[in-house]
Amino acid sequence: MNFGYHKLYIGGALVDAVSGKRHTVVCPANDEPTAEIAWAGEEDATLALVAAQKGFEYWSKLSLAERTEWMTKLRTAVLENEHELRAAMVYEMGKTYAGAWEDIEGVINGLEWYPAAMKNMRDEQIPDYENTHTHKMVHQPAGVAVAYLAWNFPLLNVGFKMGPALAAGCSLIIKPSAASPLSAYLIGKILHDINFPPGVVNILCGPSSTVAHSMTTSTIPAVLTMIGSTQTGQKVIADSTTSIKKLGMELGGNAPFIVFEDADFEKALNLGIALKFGNSGQVCVAANRIFVHQNIYGKFLAAYIERASKLKLGHGVDSNADMGPMVSKKDRDRMFDLIKDAVSKGATLEYGGKIPKGKEKGNWIQPTVLSGMTPEMEVFKKETFGAVASLMPFETDDEVLALANDTEYGLASYIFTNDHRRIERFSRDLQFGEIQINGVKYSIYLPHGGIKNSGIGHDCSHLALDDYLVKKRISMAI
Repeated sequence: MNFGYHKLYIGGALVDAVSGKRHTVVCPANDEPTAEIAWAGEEDATLALVAAQKGFEYWSKLSLAERTEWMTKLRTAVLENEHELRAAMVYEMGKTYAGAWEDIEGVINGLEWYPAAMKNMRDEQIPDYENTHTHKMVHQPAGVAVAYLAWNFPLLNVGFKMGPALAAGCSLIIKPSAASPLSAYLIGKILHDINFPPGVVNILCGPSSTVAHSMTTSTIPAVLTMIGSTQTGQKVIADSTTSIKKLGMELGGNAPFIVFEDADFEKALNLGIALKFGNSGQVCVAANRIFVHQNIYGKFLAAYIERASKLKLGHGVDSNADMGPMVSKKDRDRMFDLIKDAVSKGATLEYGGKIPKGKEKGNWIQPTVLSGMTPEMEVFKKETFGAVASLMPFETDDEVLALANDTEYGLASYIFTNDHRRIERFSRDLQFGEIQINGVKYSIYLPHGGIKNSGIGHDCSHLALDDYLVKKRISMAI
C-alpha cells in the first residue's frame, strides 16, 4: 500500500521543504516504500518557529470556548479519517490494525478531555492576613511549544501533546520520528482541510541534528516536550539552555513485573504476555524484567512459553495478528544482540529468537522467551523495547525489591499479590512513577510520568496542563 507524497504543514499551508528534499517511508513488514514525505531542514524549522509565534499570538487570545470549538472540529475530522490514519500506522511502523485504534483514541480523547480539564482550572485565591490586599494566582498559556515524538505510538503521542497544549492556549510544533512520520503528516493535511487557524499547529520532520537542534536552541519556544529515550532527553536538556524553557519529558523505562506466590496466576500470565508482546514489545511501559516467585516459577514459565508460541504474526489492515514486525532492521537486530549476550551469560533461550520462516523480508522476529535472567545481562540493565521476554525466579520480598529498583529508570512497575502488607510496602518502596497492582490501566485522565532517568512531568491527566501554563500572582491593595 502506497500513500503517495505528503508535505510539511507550516503556517496553515501544506508546503514542500525549502530544499526540495524528500524522505521515503519504508514498510517494516516487507521493505517496500509506503510513502514519501517532504524532508525538512533548518530553514523549514525557522519558518515553523516564526509561524508558531504568530499562531500563539492569535490562539492565546481566543476564549476557551472558541479553542474548544476548533478542537472539536479537528476531533470530528480525525474520526472521519480513522481508517486512513490507522492504515498509515500499520504500513509505516508495523502496528496491527486493531492496535492502531489506541493511537486514534489518544488523539480524540486528548482533543475532548483537555478543554473540559481547562474549564476546571480555577484562579487560586490567597488570603491576606493583614486585610490590606487581595491576592490571586492565575494561569496563562506559556507560549510556543515544540514536541519531539517517539515512533512507537505515532498518533497517541500526538494526542498526548496536542490536547493539553491547545487547550492551554499554546501553539505547537510537532516533530514526529523519522521512523513513523506519515500519520502525523496526515494530521497536517486534516488540519489544512478544516482550515485550522494558521500557525497554531505545525508539523515537520527532518534530521534531528539540524531540525531538532535548531528548534531546541532557538529562544522562541517557551516549552520543550518530548517522548523518547533518556539519551535523547539529556541532549535536548543540554541544547535548550540558550534560554529558560519549560521541560516535559517521558523517557525510557525498565519495568519490573513481579508475580508473587499468592497472585492471581491467570491474570498475571495474561497481562505478562500482553504487556510484553503488544506493539511487538515496543512500549516504554512494557513488562521488561519478569520476576516470578520460585514456588510458581516453573509453572509460570511453562505457561508463558506456551502462550508466546501461540501468538499469531501478521501484517495488514485485514490481518487479525497479535504481533507485527519491529520498526526497523536495526531494532530487530538489536534483539538478536540482547539474546546472544543473555545466553552467553547463562540464560536459556526457551522459545523464538529467530526470523520466522517465510518472513525474511522486513523486520520480523519471533516472540522470544529467555529464562534465567541475571543482573549482569543487558536484558536486565537496558530497556529492551522489543519482543524479547526475560524471566527470573526470586525467593524473598527483600530480594525482588532490590532487583526491581536496580535500574536507572523509574517509569512503570507491576506487582501481583493479595498480601496487603506487601502491597503497602512495595507501593512505598518501589522507585517508579507508576505502580500498578493486580491489574493495568492507562487512560487520558490518569497521570503518566516517571522518576529518576525516566522523565520530567506528566503526560495525561490535569498534570499535563502544567507544562503549558505559567502562573502569575496578582495582588491589589484594598
